[in-house]
Amino acid sequence: MTDGLTEAPALRFMHVAKRYGNSSALVDFSLDVAPGEFFGLVGVNGAGKTTLLKCLLDFCSIDAGAIEIFGVPHRRTRSRSRLAFLPERFSPPYYLTGRDFLRYMARLHGYPYDEEATRRVFEGLDLEIAALDKAARSYSKGMTQKLGLAACLLSAKDLQILDEPASGLDPKARALFKRQVAGLRNGQRTVFFSSHALGDVEQLCDRLGVVHEGRLRFVGTPADFKRAYGGTPDLEQAFLACIAEPTAA
Repeated sequence: MTDGLTEAPALRFMHVAKRYGNSSALVDFSLDVAPGEFFGLVGVNGAGKTTLLKCLLDFCSIDAGAIEIFGVPHRRTRSRSRLAFLPERFSPPYYLTGRDFLRYMARLHGYPYDEEATRRVFEGLDLEIAALDKAARSYSKGMTQKLGLAACLLSAKDLQILDEPASGLDPKARALFKRQVAGLRNGQRTVFFSSHALGDVEQLCDRLGVVHEGRLRFVGTPADFKRAYGGTPDLEQAFLACIAEPTAA
C-alpha cells in the first residue's frame, strides 16, 4: 500500500500462482510496474501472458499470492477505475456504429464524449472519419483493432492494459499506433502490454519482462536484456537464449 508520501506501484504482482487442473499457468510470479512506466511482457504462445492479464483484471481467480493496482487489491472493483483494457481478440457489439460504441465506452469510463477528440484520435490511427457512422460488423480486423485502441486512448485512464495491441495492424497502422502510444508519456500514463513483436517492445518500453512456462525469466531494460544474454545487438537472439535456459525446479 502507499504510505501517503510515495505513490504505490501502478501494478504489483506478489508470488502469484495460477493452475488449470494439473497444469501450472503461473508460478511464483512477482513484479512491480512503476507509475508512468512503459512495460512490455513477452513470451511464446501459452507462456502465461494472457493468463496473467486475466488474473489482473479478476476475470479468473488466482490460487496463491496477491495483486494490487495503484495499491488497491485487484479483487476490489475500485482498483480498476483507473485503467482501460484492450483484449487480444477485441470484438465490439456488431450492431453498434463506431460512434455509438465510443459513446458507450465514454459512459463506462466516466468521461464526456468529445467528437473533436475522437476525430483527432481517428486521424492519428489512420482510421477514416466515415467509419464512425458505419456498423462495427462492416469493419475489417484492422479497423476493429483501431476502434478498440481509440476507445482506450480517449479514456485518458492512468493505466492502459493492452493485450497484443498491434495484432491485425498493417505496417503503416503499426507505426501510427506506436506514435500514439508513445504520446501517452506526455500525460504520465502507465502502459502495460503483451506483445510478440519484440521490435515494438524495444522501441516503446522502459523495461520488459520475459515469461516462459509461467515463470518470469527476466525483468530489465531492453539494453540490459541483450547484455545479459550474450551481448547480442538483436533482441530476438537474446529472447531465444533466455527461453532456452532450463527451468529451475
